[in-house]
Amino acid sequence: MFKIQTLNSISATGLNQFPRETYTVNSDIKEPDAILVRSQNMHAMPIPDSVKVVGRAGAGVNNIPVAVLTKAGIPVLNTPGANANAVRESVIAGMLLASRNLCQGLEYVRQLTGDDATIETQVEKDKKQFAGFELLGKTLGVIGLGNVGVKVANAAINLGMQVIGYDPTITVSRAWELSANVKQAHSIDDLLMHSDFVSFHVPYTPETKNMINAERLRLMHSGVVILNFAREGIIDNNALAAALNEKKVYAYVTDFPTAQLKDHPRVISFPHIGASTKEAEENCAVMIVKQVRDFLESGTINNSVNFPTIEMPLPPTGVRLVIVNANIPTMVAQITTKLGKVGLNIQSFLNKSRDEIAYTLVDVNADVKEDLLQEIGNIEGIIHVRKILVLTIQRVGAH
Repeated sequence: MFKIQTLNSISATGLNQFPRETYTVNSDIKEPDAILVRSQNMHAMPIPDSVKVVGRAGAGVNNIPVAVLTKAGIPVLNTPGANANAVRESVIAGMLLASRNLCQGLEYVRQLTGDDATIETQVEKDKKQFAGFELLGKTLGVIGLGNVGVKVANAAINLGMQVIGYDPTITVSRAWELSANVKQAHSIDDLLMHSDFVSFHVPYTPETKNMINAERLRLMHSGVVILNFAREGIIDNNALAAALNEKKVYAYVTDFPTAQLKDHPRVISFPHIGASTKEAEENCAVMIVKQVRDFLESGTINNSVNFPTIEMPLPPTGVRLVIVNANIPTMVAQITTKLGKVGLNIQSFLNKSRDEIAYTLVDVNADVKEDLLQEIGNIEGIIHVRKILVLTIQRVGAH
């Protein structure tokens, strides 16, 4: 029986994918095999020794102590792309809100008083102050062409905008999805100099911290609209506030409100709801549950931020060993030697590494006794070892 702890409300559509005969799911479960999380901060949270995997129902993992979990041999899985459509729609909405001064117009109407005739007279007198501009023909710069960035770029093309994109690490699959009408920028600076709107779709890393600063703001068109539905911290708020006050930046639309900027008249802040749709939450939940099940039931790893991607079909019978170890020489030889000494025949073997972590799947023809598991676990450099009884997994119809 696998035990799953949920730290946030996870869509029932996803949680229902856990078979009740082999899984227990609860928010206050003790000694869980896996933890599912959305936005809760785990950095100060003690991680039980029983935890084998952490699943993030979303893309960003800033709330998860990835480095600590890596040292403990625990993969962190996420769900890139599951909420991409929701964020795409938020970005398009943000461009329209900013360019047409819709938020300001809404607030103006709400403070009107008097009868209909008085309101009509006042509106006709004042409406010119809310005149905006259209998206058609304007240039959108998209920094980061992953799951979300590609969808934003393609949507803008369909709205009649010119689009330029920058992502030196774009994958082949994302490149195939990208409209042929999206032009390539040679650098971030090149993109900024040619954009009327700039939308960010990059993770928060040491490399992207304050990637938009005073120097880069000076490169932009006067009247540029900046949209940040990626992460707080990629824009220097002090430099941005100055650029807004100087009217260098026409508007800033963000999903990450701050005390410094939230009340600025040219800032539109949302309470981190860019991906908050019923459909996105269901997609994320279904996706992460499948990935967690695959890991627990077969050792498969997909969409991990700290472990290699690895998949090996389960054999019809036997036992699978799942081994996490430091990425150092002679580990494979030591593991196979231990198995050979007790007469276990290796049916399949797959080893992959990522940075300081190595991950191994070994299928053998007979059961592995607990003393042998302990012996393998005692090899210097082994972080974690467990066994999967193949017949048990297949009997419950997991795969």
